[in-house]
Amino acid sequence: MPVKNRFAEMLPEITQWRRDFHTHPELLFEVHRTAAKVADLLRSFGCDEVVTGIGRTGVVGVIHGKTDTAGRVIGLRADMDALPITEQTGVDYASTTPGVMHACGHDGHTAMLLGAAKYLAETRNFDGKAVVIFQPAEEGGGGGREMVEDGMMERFGVQEVYGMHNMPGIPVGTFAIRTGAIMAAADQFELTVTGKGGHAAKPHDCIDTTVVAAHIIVALQTIASRNVDPMKQVVVSVCTVQTDSTAHNVIPQVVKLKGTVRTMDPGVQDYVERRITEIVTGTATALGAQAKVDYQRGYPVTVNAEVNTRHAVDVAKAVSGQVDENTAPLMGAEDFSFMLNSRPGAYIFLGNGDTAMVHHPAYNFDDNAIPFGSSWYAGMVEARMPAA
Repeated sequence: MPVKNRFAEMLPEITQWRRDFHTHPELLFEVHRTAAKVADLLRSFGCDEVVTGIGRTGVVGVIHGKTDTAGRVIGLRADMDALPITEQTGVDYASTTPGVMHACGHDGHTAMLLGAAKYLAETRNFDGKAVVIFQPAEEGGGGGREMVEDGMMERFGVQEVYGMHNMPGIPVGTFAIRTGAIMAAADQFELTVTGKGGHAAKPHDCIDTTVVAAHIIVALQTIASRNVDPMKQVVVSVCTVQTDSTAHNVIPQVVKLKGTVRTMDPGVQDYVERRITEIVTGTATALGAQAKVDYQRGYPVTVNAEVNTRHAVDVAKAVSGQVDENTAPLMGAEDFSFMLNSRPGAYIFLGNGDTAMVHHPAYNFDDNAIPFGSSWYAGMVEARMPAA
């Protein structure tokens, strides 16, 4: 197809952008170099409007089609931030920032959307406006929420919004998507268990918070195994345990536990939050201790609208012909969910081949995926806003 052919021609240039981003990764909202380069490139493409500082460090570009008879506006989103991981890829363009690397492929997402923006600004073969969205702080900072709360959708008149993420383990050029919930809500909790510290040789004179914490950890697993319908997805994970003592012979006074909850259904999410409090406080009381629960809601469920998913599938089929339309939902979370809660749209995965999994120090984005991803981004604009 013509779009894919054009991106094959552009591949060396887009790859160069991607590898530059990879060499200079930035965290959360501190994506100043990345955002500046994105904005400069968008201006060089001839975008009709380039705005920085949306959601703190986000960048938005607006590209007008040849016509705008219907007043349509389609948004396309890519994330820009990296992760606090020490790179182990051995590539010659590896991170030059100690302890920080693009271990999730956001460098590839940004480069692919830039490629699509350049193509759309060259051809303008659509009727309406394309809004390209470059978001900071997907990795835990909620940059998607910040951009939405900054009024981005209203300011640029976005009516539909689409996003993409690479996926190791899927062949390059293959797309995967599903209607409805595709990624989980991610909440987090911190539990504080207070007992009575003392000498390890005299446990009868203490209220052993480590024993209480152990019972709590085991009991929390009954939420998934015995409380929630087995046909509904839920993961409760206690990931850290910290005491107020480091001695071998001291029973600690306080133990703190931190963890995460992943759910696909808002009703299950509400139930699990309530059940965690019941189990934690009840177990602590039964064993003579006290417990405090601090539960924080995080990213909501990522939900693909049915009609928009159909559009995304049609374009993916036109690009490569290889589309899994009923991929299994993932228990990972994605803050593109905030944008989908604000406007209808869809989120799709693009194969990254047989590589290390995302968030692994040996992960690297496969540049061969670029023509497929850029073609899909641009294709969504041309398919949803065909030239008048």
